[in-house]
Amino acid sequence: MYQYLSNKYGRFIITLIVAIIGGMFFKLLHIPVPWLLGPMIIMVLGKNVLKWHLTWHDSLRDTGMVIVGYTIGLSMTTAALREMANQLPSMLLLTLLLMLWCAGIAYVVSRLSNTDFQSALLGSIPGGLTQVVVLAEETKGINLAVVTVTQVIRLMIIVISMPLLVSIPIFNQSTAENMSTSAASVAESAPLFPNIVFFAVVCIAFAVIGNKINFPTAYLLGPLIATVLLQLAGLNGPHLPAPLINVAQLMIGTHIGLMLETDQIDHKARSISLAIGSGLMLMLGSILLAMLLTGMHHVTKATALLSLAPGGMDQMSIIAHAIGADLSIVSGYQLFRTFSIFFAVPPLLKWLFKVMGHNKEHKKRHVTPSVKR
Repeated sequence: MYQYLSNKYGRFIITLIVAIIGGMFFKLLHIPVPWLLGPMIIMVLGKNVLKWHLTWHDSLRDTGMVIVGYTIGLSMTTAALREMANQLPSMLLLTLLLMLWCAGIAYVVSRLSNTDFQSALLGSIPGGLTQVVVLAEETKGINLAVVTVTQVIRLMIIVISMPLLVSIPIFNQSTAENMSTSAASVAESAPLFPNIVFFAVVCIAFAVIGNKINFPTAYLLGPLIATVLLQLAGLNGPHLPAPLINVAQLMIGTHIGLMLETDQIDHKARSISLAIGSGLMLMLGSILLAMLLTGMHHVTKATALLSLAPGGMDQMSIIAHAIGADLSIVSGYQLFRTFSIFFAVPPLLKWLFKVMGHNKEHKKRHVTPSVKR
């Protein structure tokens, strides 16, 4: 058995079996989005508590994201794109408010721990996990382990809590009209074969090209953009069968679960507690902003909450699809924040950290002469 687990192919097969068991178990418990949450939770426990040697291929995560990107693209009809354009000012305002909320959380965390403000801030930036980690690697003096673990814990809190939140009565307002509209779109969609072959080739091509040119979240956004362009050109994409969506959830959930490695950090109890507290405060902020969004536009509370949840667009879109929320609005807000984080936040943070570094250096120069005297 040990020799089998020491082989990378053996570890992969064991990981796949464990992930399927996790999904089936959560399905039997009637937990929302079981094929995303089940594999994710069992991977966290298996890797960090039971110390299992588990492994997962990035190509599987990327495949899952291609499927989700295609599904999101199908919801981007002309009417949906027009509605998103009307809400651009709201997207900008609410994204800025969320970023300010994150900065406040980072300041509190830095004061309660030995973590510097820069590392705490990068750990609190919502979404864009890969981009934030890359930025942390490129920034001098950043505690990469703290940033990575805080980001992963934040993502897990969002992915676990969002399906539960949107299922309670106060948020579960996905109207029968939304569900019937979704059903109608399924009925009007093109047959699965041979149409899916053409869409699959184009989506994969856009994903690969996007990855080559370092496009943000290329395996998600590439297929999304490809599907939107094909639909605008007059082609109807077929809706995917539910089992294939479940497979995509399993691929993504397993990857997220294996990202958390508690051995990377010192003072585990305090660091993890602060990361959990930070994630919960981000949740509170997103709930408050969701209430603001429902007052500004005619959207359901579930749609608003998933639109402003500080998680990944792929996970929030999976949940939106599962509960019948407005997928185009959810993905539109998430997409806007993704681009903001990728293009606007890194140069802004580099400038801020540079200013903070100059201020610290100035204080040192100012204090040193007075000490000598």
